[in-house]
Amino acid sequence: MLLALDHVNLLTDDPDGLAEWYETVLGLKRGPRPPFAFPGVWLYIGENPVVHLVLRSQKPGPNEGSMEHFALRAKGMKAFEERLTAKGVAFETAQVPETDIVQYNVYDPAGNHIHVDLRSTQEEAG
Repeated sequence: MLLALDHVNLLTDDPDGLAEWYETVLGLKRGPRPPFAFPGVWLYIGENPVVHLVLRSQKPGPNEGSMEHFALRAKGMKAFEERLTAKGVAFETAQVPETDIVQYNVYDPAGNHIHVDLRSTQEEAG
């Protein structure tokens, strides 16, 4: 029985550079990572390592994938939009039909599609 999404693992040519984007744009934080035999960075939301970045040329196995996007849930729509604008990050929004969820679609510097889901009816501060 599945319980929740644990993490997303992304291959990149520049784990540290991509980690910086996730930190400054999305607010994730670097955290502990086991001593794997290949370089990488783990990024956290709170206590959970949700995005794992791995140096593409060092990852064992095939380096091809078919991920179209991954999604993060957030709160504080106005503050989030202001942050994207301040960082110069292009985004598009989409309303999920028959819900109060607005998706903010962005692309990281490696070209990975991310959508951040926010509820339009929540009056929460960022």
